[in-house]
Amino acid sequence: MDRKNGPAVRFDGLEKSFDGGASFAVESLSLEIVGGSFVALVGESGSGKSTLLKMINRLVDPSAGTVKIAGEPVEEQNPADLRRHIGYVFQNIGLFPHMSVAENIMIIPRLGAGEIVNTVPELLDLVGLPVDVSERLPSELSGGQQQRVGVARALAGEPGLMLMDEPFGALDPVTRDQLGETYRALHDRLGLTTIMVTHDMAEALIIADRILVMSEGRIVADGPPETLLAGEGGAEANALIAVPKGQMAKLRKLEERS
Repeated sequence: MDRKNGPAVRFDGLEKSFDGGASFAVESLSLEIVGGSFVALVGESGSGKSTLLKMINRLVDPSAGTVKIAGEPVEEQNPADLRRHIGYVFQNIGLFPHMSVAENIMIIPRLGAGEIVNTVPELLDLVGLPVDVSERLPSELSGGQQQRVGVARALAGEPGLMLMDEPFGALDPVTRDQLGETYRALHDRLGLTTIMVTHDMAEALIIADRILVMSEGRIVADGPPETLLAGEGGAEANALIAVPKGQMAKLRKLEERS
């Protein structure tokens, strides 16, 4: 799989209300995500992160405003055609239990009716899995292995844009950290644009280039990890960062006592 330059994603006046405008899941949002960047969306539950992500691939349509990928409005594109060019990885993986790993991985190219460029062994190698898992059923794999298959499936159609919704949230801390590092290396190697929703501020700080903090449907902080760590993101960002900082302080105290 060759390196490619991922597309830019732009939001202009984007809004989403599920109750006719009485309240907004996403409100008055305008910004651009540079092609090839890794952006983390963080915020408390209900802040609008997943809704914003789903408006990019038209799993949810906006109430107002536009989403553009590489300058093209997504509302002018057929949803099925649009999604064939966007990788999508989510927490519950969604592997078909009756299909082998190989069949699960290649389902996306088959649905796209295009040429299958990447082989199963190549895709498994990309996500750090041995080729001998290709004939196994998902139930025969660990949670971490299943999520790696989900990433491989998302990459099978050679997307330039990857959307990830809490992709590692159900994994144990060690596996989560390993898979985060693996995916970040893939992002860099393939030149992808990645937008990832996560509740884990430490994860966002470690693997993202840019962090967008959402609260009540709005972006309340926007910057690189270093800026937010320096306390320049405002109250909501500081509250989120205080959690991993507090954990680190407690660990240091434990080390000092040992």
